Amino acid sequence: MLWACVLLPQLALDAVLRRRPDPDAPLALVGGPAQLRTLHAVNTAAADAGLRAGMRLTAAHALLPEVALVEHDRQADARWQRFLAAWAYRHSSLVSAQWPGCIVLEVRASFRLLGPWPRIEARLREELDALGFCHRIALAPTPRAAQVFAGLRDGLALPHPGAMADTLDRVPVRRAQLPGDSGERLQRMGILDLRTLRALPRDAVRRRFGLPLLEHMDRLYGEADDPLAFYAPPDHFDARVELGYEVESHTALLFPLRRLVGDLCTYLSVRDGGIQRFVLRLEHEEGHADVEVGLLAPEREPAMLFELARSRLERVALAKPVVGMRLLARELPPFVPASRDLFEVRAQQQLPWPQLRERLRARLGDDAVYRIAPAGDPRPERAWRRIEGDGARIDAAPPRPPRPLWLLPRPLPLRGARLRIVSGPERLESGWWDGEDARRDYYVLETTQGQRAWAFAPPGEQGGWMLHGWFA
Repeated sequence: MLWACVLLPQLALDAVLRRRPDPDAPLALVGGPAQLRTLHAVNTAAADAGLRAGMRLTAAHALLPEVALVEHDRQADARWQRFLAAWAYRHSSLVSAQWPGCIVLEVRASFRLLGPWPRIEARLREELDALGFCHRIALAPTPRAAQVFAGLRDGLALPHPGAMADTLDRVPVRRAQLPGDSGERLQRMGILDLRTLRALPRDAVRRRFGLPLLEHMDRLYGEADDPLAFYAPPDHFDARVELGYEVESHTALLFPLRRLVGDLCTYLSVRDGGIQRFVLRLEHEEGHADVEVGLLAPEREPAMLFELARSRLERVALAKPVVGMRLLARELPPFVPASRDLFEVRAQQQLPWPQLRERLRARLGDDAVYRIAPAGDPRPERAWRRIEGDGARIDAAPPRPPRPLWLLPRPLPLRGARLRIVSGPERLESGWWDGEDARRDYYVLETTQGQRAWAFAPPGEQGGWMLHGWFA
């Protein structure tokens, strides 16, 4: 097996920066008790101004009064690590997030599908850059060795066990991810690298440092199995953005909305599924308001879902300032991509029908776009029925004479001289069972302007025409 480790050196900071419109503005994460507030992490702009992790909050304000402060949430760190584990699940079926600040995944089984390691590594880096997370990546035959190598040098790849062992022997004990404070204690004793540590008697090491150190060394060098807790994707998606300020316009909500939709699509690609209905929850001080986004068929295209969500959001009046946004998706049906021609003839400016349909529904309303199917009733006003969704099968219409493309909602008197009968009559008798009996003779008539009308008269008569539709 070959394990890749994705080390996330500033996971908490990146999780905040990726959701801010201006990530280059000075920002710091704050933690600690109320009497001793300190900086947990700072971005590049704040570091350039002299701010450092561990600095007292009062000193940071003195150096850079305009720095933006965000409370550090350790539970959010765990949520984002699970999110990245879900992302890594796209590339491997064996993914573990049990060690804080990193993701490990087995990649040898993915070589036949995704290509050799350099191609997989480039793909991982490209997607992590798009997601907005700084990273360091290394490859080794054991997951613990990959974690150590990622901390030593970004891009280090040692797929052979012999090369891995030789490199590990030269690793300083303080950088070998040893359990607890073992690394510090060993260095103070004059044991500087793992080669020296491995040369010590095991019984003496166990008595002084405990069994976990020996177990770690065995698993690090591949001399014992490493029982990892593997990630399993959940059955729903739930993500939230804390805005940090009150928002009263739709425009300010578009950036966090785009991030939420992008994260949703990343999750959907992991499950190889789609989304047909989700909820945008706009949180305010007194509660929340829900905006439902529904589609007729499962989709997972980020641009399309963002456009639909934005159209639905812009139709909602913000009664109270929004302080947080949440996206909930609990129904995740399978996704079947639309089939396309090998030689695509569609112009770039045109939209595929599913995307155009959903955009029209978002802008015009759910009731404005729907499917129709033929019905068994011969009366024109009842010869069709409305169908919701894409699942229902539409049977072929029964054989009938030509019908006009434009059918009026109700018949109107047709007045005009010199109406010419083109065809007819077509006798229609129906509706005796529901109290709306209809007995009509339908004709195709041509007016003096050349228009072709579909009109009817009482049975046996050719006058008193009632217009029911126009032919194109």
